[in-house]
Amino acid sequence: MAVETEKLKKFKNALLILGLLVFVVIYLMVTVIVPKLQSIGTISTEYGTQSSSYSDKERTLDSLKQAAMKANDMNMSDVKEMYKPIEAGLDAESIVASQFNDILKLLRSNSIKTKSVQYNYNPADDLFVKGAGDKLSVCKLDMQLVANYKNLENFLRDLHKHKHFLNISKIEILPYEKNKTILIINLQLKLYAQKV
Repeated sequence: MAVETEKLKKFKNALLILGLLVFVVIYLMVTVIVPKLQSIGTISTEYGTQSSSYSDKERTLDSLKQAAMKANDMNMSDVKEMYKPIEAGLDAESIVASQFNDILKLLRSNSIKTKSVQYNYNPADDLFVKGAGDKLSVCKLDMQLVANYKNLENFLRDLHKHKHFLNISKIEILPYEKNKTILIINLQLKLYAQKV
């Protein structure tokens, strides 16, 4: 009987150790493995959303690349070129003189009278002067003109057809007080020319 109690005691100890071992394993599973599995699930979900977001961004990038390629392949025949003088080493006034002469011819051909003209060469606020002042000359003309509606319309159409790049910065049209068919026009025009 003493031997049986001894065996029973060893068996109880073995069961106790085995129970303790099972408890430790379950405790480790609950505290370590289950959170890891949950984080793996979270990471997997996040990976799915990030990969779909990445796919969306790739499609957007592809469409932007295609748009850029279309813009680069655009027909450049509609873009006017800058005036380029024949002689090199001219100052700003000399470079734009030919263009200004073209503008005066347009004014005369459309029977528009010029009350005043103010010149400003290479104005500091012009974006072309800021970005490429060493390559371009700019002349800002502040002109006050007198014309009727039809002559002004024809002049603006001729300016639009002008073969070189120019910019109508501002136009202000006021009827003359004594005769409403006559217009007083304040026109700000910028002429651009490449330096040679």
